[in-house]
Amino acid sequence: MKIAVFGDVHGNRFALEAVVQDIEQHQPDMWLNLGDQLFGGADPVGAWQVQQELRAKYGALEVRGNTDERLGQDLTETTEKRAMLEWLHSILPEDAAAHVAGLPTSVTVADGQVIAAHGAPDSAWTYLLLDGKAWATNDLILERLGDTGKARVVIVGHSHQEHVRQIGQVTVVNAGAVSRQKDGCPLARWVLLEGHNGIWNVTFRRVTYNVEAAARWAEQHAHKGAQEAVQLRTGAPHKKP
Repeated sequence: MKIAVFGDVHGNRFALEAVVQDIEQHQPDMWLNLGDQLFGGADPVGAWQVQQELRAKYGALEVRGNTDERLGQDLTETTEKRAMLEWLHSILPEDAAAHVAGLPTSVTVADGQVIAAHGAPDSAWTYLLLDGKAWATNDLILERLGDTGKARVVIVGHSHQEHVRQIGQVTVVNAGAVSRQKDGCPLARWVLLEGHNGIWNVTFRRVTYNVEAAARWAEQHAHKGAQEAVQLRTGAPHKKP
């Protein structure tokens, strides 16, 4: 069985289209979207449309990301990221925010062998594989996972850092991100899981895309588009001087 896993699209249609093209060449049996679909500034409406098409064409399964939860919040004077959320609500279709905010925090597939989540199975905000800025210990990861049943793979996103860890019988994977890279490399990322007779292999995929077109779109249209463009071009967050 082949499962394509991607996430942290962050409203980047340009990167997502390149990832989709690469995934299609591998002809997976299943598509998994790890969330944070729309919170970003490189054509989030276009990114929403592509992800709708993946649900319709391939039955892509989705989980809820932390920024997906933000999109479901009521906007008040104390709401974090309010200006960004107001911009997104002004351009996205009316049902988009409710859809992503209402997704489950995890899905279990492949007859229980694979668990997919954004942060951790019970929380979109938990960094499963991190303890502060350092990698978490195996014991802490297992505590956060809880009962994984007969799972052989747990795959998450959220941290925008590719990682794989074997803990007993469970392979724990961070898939990296389609957009908003943090490691200085702007390439889009996804993961191919291949399972046969209970044995799973993990392949990290990196994909080129038209970064400059995405950055220009952000500069011309997005909330704080100049900052978005810096991260897209450099593969690292904008740092205030």
